[in-house]
Amino acid sequence: MSRVVFVSLLGAIGLSLVVLELVRRRRLQERYSMLWLVTCLILIVLAVVPGLLDRISSAVGIVYPPNALFIAAFGFVLLVLLNFSIAVSRLSEQTSRLAQRLAMLEEQVRRSGERPGPD
Repeated sequence: MSRVVFVSLLGAIGLSLVVLELVRRRRLQERYSMLWLVTCLILIVLAVVPGLLDRISSAVGIVYPPNALFIAAFGFVLLVLLNFSIAVSRLSEQTSRLAQRLAMLEEQVRRSGERPGPD
């Protein structure tokens, strides 16, 4: 086993363990962890199967195989950013709705306090 393969495997397995530990401690939700675990699995397969990256890059028409890896990593980062943008947009909308409901409830409480109650 070459040094590059060993370091790649060690890095992918280490990242997998970190992701699993974050999920266990409830610092990372399961739906986000799946994306990272699939990425680690792909890295492990690329490290273990010799020549797979060469075949994939030549099938796509990329001359230098590490460039194919960088393009795939860039695509992964774009997908993660899109996923987080969707989550932030949803949370922003929910926050706005909650603020409106809170304002309505506060107004109801204020109005109910102004009316004289039956004694």
